[in-house]
Amino acid sequence: MATEDREKQPAKGVDDLKFYQLALKLLQAAYKMAAELPDCEKYNLSAQVRRAALSAVLNMAEGYGRYHYLDKLRFFYIARGSLSEVRSAFTSAQLVGYINSDQLQWAYDTEAEAQKSLNGYIGYLRRKQQGREEFGDKLICEDVVVYEDQGIGDQLIRESGLTVIS
Repeated sequence: MATEDREKQPAKGVDDLKFYQLALKLLQAAYKMAAELPDCEKYNLSAQVRRAALSAVLNMAEGYGRYHYLDKLRFFYIARGSLSEVRSAFTSAQLVGYINSDQLQWAYDTEAEAQKSLNGYIGYLRRKQQGREEFGDKLICEDVVVYEDQGIGDQLIRESGLTVIS
């Protein structure tokens, strides 16, 4: 009964979302696999799988924290691509003999379940269209203020505020 009540309640935070929980499991597995790879993979497969898994988790969290639905979707689409990249890294690791077929199958199943849950949430966001009345259907991004360094002419960029892009 308690489980049914919890499922009917809206998520209280990104931590409650199934796709986020699954992405965290993939992150743990990616870091574990990376730690077990040979030294020759330290700056190649090891680094790439860790970056991809972390990118998925962090983009999910950032997307959840955004207000406008188009802004949210942008981060969730990036997270979706990162999940696919993690899957590909596990495929590559199995292909060259670093992990076994059971480990690969677990990664496939976990990634597929995360993708399915994330796609459902993306569909929900598209239907809900939070922020549409306030900002319309145009992508929102943060203003970029550009300053020039007087010494060498390098541009230093600081982000602030919101702007609607035409």
